[in-house]
Amino acid sequence: MKGGDGAKMMRILCLHGFRTSGSFLRKQISKWDPSIFAHFDMDFTEYTNLEECIAYLCEYITSKGPFDGLLGFSQGATLSALLLGYQAQGKILKEHPPLKLFVSISGSKFREPSICEVAYKDPIRVKSVHFIGDKDWLKLPSEELATAFVNPLVIRHPQGHTVPRLDEEAVCKLSNWAMEIILSQRSTNAAPVDTVDETATNKEEEAEPKEESECEIAAAAEGNGIVLQRREAKAVEAVNA
Repeated sequence: MKGGDGAKMMRILCLHGFRTSGSFLRKQISKWDPSIFAHFDMDFTEYTNLEECIAYLCEYITSKGPFDGLLGFSQGATLSALLLGYQAQGKILKEHPPLKLFVSISGSKFREPSICEVAYKDPIRVKSVHFIGDKDWLKLPSEELATAFVNPLVIRHPQGHTVPRLDEEAVCKLSNWAMEIILSQRSTNAAPVDTVDETATNKEEEAEPKEESECEIAAAAEGNGIVLQRREAKAVEAVNA
């Protein structure tokens, strides 16, 4: 999808909170200034069973993507951070381009040690913004999640566990953050002209290894999906606590 200026829009997959829905999250986000995400294509999906949702989301991202980033509220933010951490460690989404951005609203880390040892092993190098409410019962866990990312932008608000209404300062911060990402992406996409011939020359040489790599990735992704489902089953109680 392209924006009004003809440039390709970056895509964000949005994950709702516990016992809600994609349409409900869309309504919650609609209270924000529409200009903030005017240059993004927002996709609101549904998931229900936490034990199976990791495999489902990986399949959704792969088949419906590519996506540039994730936005999540509460459990949706926790799941998003997990996906980002696991992709960074090469455990999932190997066939999908690296996700570049993350919007966390009242998010937190998983508590299961086997998950933490992998997902948050290293600082996650994704552009992230974290909304943290002063009255949110997940205030401290949200702050802890922010520390798992490199140079996170933290936007605080006086409300509780909710998608907050943004004051002028918050709108300005979020808009600048989003625009910085858009400009960086457009700069990256502006490939030098003299690289075209070199790419074409190497295309034939790279074709065979690429096919072999895709086969290996497919097998690995299937295996990782099973492992993650088992781990998520253990983490249900921790997430819903």
